[in-house]
Amino acid sequence: MMRQAWIAHGETVSVAQQCVLATVSRATVYAHQKPKPVDELDLLHSRLIDEDYTRHPFYGSRKMVIFLKTLGYIVNRKRVQRLMRAMGLAAIAPGPNTSRAHPEHKIYPYLLRGVAVVRPNQVWSTDITYIRLPRGFVYLVAIIDWYSRLVLAWRISNSMDATFCVDCLEEAIRTHGKPEIFNSDQGSQFTSDIFTGVLHREGIVISMDGRGRAFDNIFVERLWRSVKHEDVYLKGYATMGELMIGLTEYFVFYNVKRPHQSLGQITPDIVYRSAIGGGAMILDKYPRAEKERKSKTEVSGESPATDTKAEEEAKSGQRCPAASEVECTA
Repeated sequence: MMRQAWIAHGETVSVAQQCVLATVSRATVYAHQKPKPVDELDLLHSRLIDEDYTRHPFYGSRKMVIFLKTLGYIVNRKRVQRLMRAMGLAAIAPGPNTSRAHPEHKIYPYLLRGVAVVRPNQVWSTDITYIRLPRGFVYLVAIIDWYSRLVLAWRISNSMDATFCVDCLEEAIRTHGKPEIFNSDQGSQFTSDIFTGVLHREGIVISMDGRGRAFDNIFVERLWRSVKHEDVYLKGYATMGELMIGLTEYFVFYNVKRPHQSLGQITPDIVYRSAIGGGAMILDKYPRAEKERKSKTEVSGESPATDTKAEEEAKSGQRCPAASEVECTA
């Protein structure tokens, strides 16, 4: 403790150099720093942006500025951009560099366009969202079964490290077996070696959302809307402990008691166990672009990087090339 007192901020010698000279760990020094005071106005604006983005996920920073102005808050666009960036929000529309993949991580093709999901454990999907607390943000990851909409596993974390996503995946496999296809977005957590390594170990085919494809993972997006509007916004959790207890109760309600319109007002738990009454399909909204991609592949002589299981299902008549809508009621 005495040597830690030698470290002074704002000196000509950097904190890192002072720590080396005093043989003190920088982590120890930073851990004893007083946390920066939270701007209450930032929290208020973040809450309002969060709620409106859940209702209108296609809103960008410009529309959020207008939205806040209608509520009586004059906020410039740079501030809104900073708050949305801190919360990981971006309008679900094609844009410049909105989804940069990790340069060392492999990106897999999307395999579910036009594929009929006709049984439990055929397709699982995952995504990450954030939940606002009075003193910061908590990240929530969940894995659902597309056929039944059952939430198979979930985890919360105060960081975006891939570990809590891997723990969630391991729990889902341990509890419910394994799917034929696992779909995610191109986030660094899901393209990391430790996450894809679990999928390869279990022999699970990997599918990833395409860029600018807002509906590729629509079932998880609808889950986030339900979680926030039916629980988080109503309860106003103050701590991670309260959030853990509240989400535990909500996901039991969601799986076992809450009827789903797309399942004929039956609960996901019953549909998952009986394998009756479920189903899902993401129909191709851009069939012409898909045909052009295939024709270019044929001309170049290259074989498309797709997995055989999904291709066999697509070629067996489960693909709907003439479709132009997305079937995704929750």
